[in-house]
Amino acid sequence: MNVAQTILEQIGGNQFRVMTGAKNFVGSDNALRFAIPGTSTKNKANRVWITLDATDTYTVTFQRLHAMKLNQISEVSGVYADQLRAVFESATGLRTSLTHVYA
Repeated sequence: MNVAQTILEQIGGNQFRVMTGAKNFVGSDNALRFAIPGTSTKNKANRVWITLDATDTYTVTFQRLHAMKLNQISEVSGVYADQLRAVFESATGLRTSLTHVYA
């Protein structure tokens, strides 16, 4: 669960939760998944998986759960920790904080 907690901290922690409406966080040995309000995202994604890869980078997967069917919308691999917020914002259109603290 340490990896999941670290991922949550890297994407903004509680500020991320408040800004995006993310909920239902589930952690595993190498991943964090959560739900976001799909009606407010530009790609209609309502599920996000962030998985730590063997290369010490992340794979971020955006999915849509609708009518009991899970469809993958997009996936971005090779994401460094300092790029997680930018990848999330680019894919969903949701802001992760009031100010940008990343390059």
